Amino acid sequence: MDFNDIKNTADKYLMPTYAHFDLALKSGDGATVTDFENNQIIDFSSGIGVVSIGFGDKDWANAVANQAEILSHTSNLYYNEPVALLAKELCTRSGFDKVFFCNSGAEANECAIKLARKYSFDKYGKNRFNIISLKNSFHGRTMATVTATGQDDFHNFFFPFNEGFKYVNANDMDEVLKLTKSNDVCAIMVELVQGEGGVNPLDKEYVRSLSKLCRDLDILLIADEVQTGIGRTGSLFAYEQYGVMPDVITSAKGLGNGLPIGACLCKEFLSNVLTAGTHGTTFGGNPVACAGALEVLKKVDNSLLDEVCKKGEYIKSRLKDIDEIEEIRGMGLMLGIKLKTLDAREVAKICAKNGLMILTAKTLLRMLPPLTISYDEIDRGIEILKMALVPKGE
Repeated sequence: MDFNDIKNTADKYLMPTYAHFDLALKSGDGATVTDFENNQIIDFSSGIGVVSIGFGDKDWANAVANQAEILSHTSNLYYNEPVALLAKELCTRSGFDKVFFCNSGAEANECAIKLARKYSFDKYGKNRFNIISLKNSFHGRTMATVTATGQDDFHNFFFPFNEGFKYVNANDMDEVLKLTKSNDVCAIMVELVQGEGGVNPLDKEYVRSLSKLCRDLDILLIADEVQTGIGRTGSLFAYEQYGVMPDVITSAKGLGNGLPIGACLCKEFLSNVLTAGTHGTTFGGNPVACAGALEVLKKVDNSLLDEVCKKGEYIKSRLKDIDEIEEIRGMGLMLGIKLKTLDAREVAKICAKNGLMILTAKTLLRMLPPLTISYDEIDRGIEILKMALVPKGE
């Protein structure tokens, strides 16, 4: 098939839930992909933060292929080796004690919501169920997680939404204190760096205050690390840079390097809250996905994490003198670029035509390249971005 065949077939049979760029991808190597006209495109998106160790990693591909040949799936009624090894590695590396595997970030957040509510139900009864989340947050597209998402744009069409969610402005501790006075809150759920909401890192003192409040009131602190986790911000998980230890964290995206996997991790005191029959998923803990995730964790070592920090700073240094850029914010290789006059979506379209894939978040451009991106690929991508950031008429 050529590009037009792919586009026409997809447009005919797929629900129109995505605003596609005019680009069909055929193959990838590192942080460079090839389209069906054999054009090479630099990838600053990694499938929205998913392809963490790059396209075509041989070790990852071999691990996945070998496991697919040996055992592709078992139900969770039986043990399998990759899920046991991944559970041990993820808990050991993160400092958490138990993990539930699922298939996506939304599912991981659903698990965290159920975990928080059952923990509170078991101790305090059924009326302590509310979860506080932040305005401009994004937690998923299931009914519970879209309700947890603190953006009015998502709260439409699908009425009635689930009850039990309250929203506060990020970094406003007074709002949190007011909502917790009623003693009906079981958890506070935050992204340490808001992704879809505009690449907004939370203030460290605010996060520490949240952590203390949660401990004092026996409220669970849930860190949604679906986008920030697995090295994206320069540490395995972003909470490590905030000096706090959440009670629950969720992970997905970069853990799978392209295969569907999600994880909800909790501390020891929560380890027996979700017992047999209270939660589950058919495909969670899939041996093939787990074998690939094990290889990802091997690659995301201290050396790579150091490089993520250096590359993030390098990108900022290459962009800081561009007149059209008003601000660059974020951590590691999770960066948002605020523009002065140009529309971010239109800039992203121009970049796609010229050989660069880049994301948007609200009115910002968003960068989530593979963690393994080379400096040469960074330079090539930035040159394309620079050309797209020249206002018309100049």
